[in-house]
Amino acid sequence: MKMLLKSVFAVTALAIICLSFTAQAETVTPRAVNQVDIQKYAGKWYEIAHLPMYFQRKCVSNISAHYIVNADQTMGVLNSCRIENGEMISSEGVAYPQNQGNSKLKVSFLPPGLRWIPFTKGHYWVLRVDPEYKVALVGGPSTKYLWILSREPQLDEAIYKSYLETAKYYGYDITKLIKLSH
Repeated sequence: MKMLLKSVFAVTALAIICLSFTAQAETVTPRAVNQVDIQKYAGKWYEIAHLPMYFQRKCVSNISAHYIVNADQTMGVLNSCRIENGEMISSEGVAYPQNQGNSKLKVSFLPPGLRWIPFTKGHYWVLRVDPEYKVALVGGPSTKYLWILSREPQLDEAIYKSYLETAKYYGYDITKLIKLSH
């Protein structure tokens, strides 16, 4: 009987180890798409969901981002949201391309005179965008930040779930996503 219990324990332990390796193998490091047409990407995007982050702690609804292409091929960024007292707040920044395909950007929301300071820009990687540039998944090289964006304030549930699967594939904890209304 003792030998049987040891065998069952050994098999169970082995199964748990195998399952943990299988679960890890199903996720990959986030990877930006090869190419983003910044002219098509420009415009207004509604945030459908995001992972919790310090800079959005006051936002309770109506989160959006508006991008414009600057003459130097950087992108102007205007993020806005409604806070608890009903007021709209915004933050203005600039996104700097980091690769030839414009799918990896570094974004700074510091005042223009301070944007040169090293280590003050955040990663903004387009991880997935549909061919019509209507829905996008944005993150970075880590799984700390994530946004699901749409050109419309509401997103079809099937499309949303598809983007969740992509996020999950890249190792993001989608159980922590915050969905706010517009």
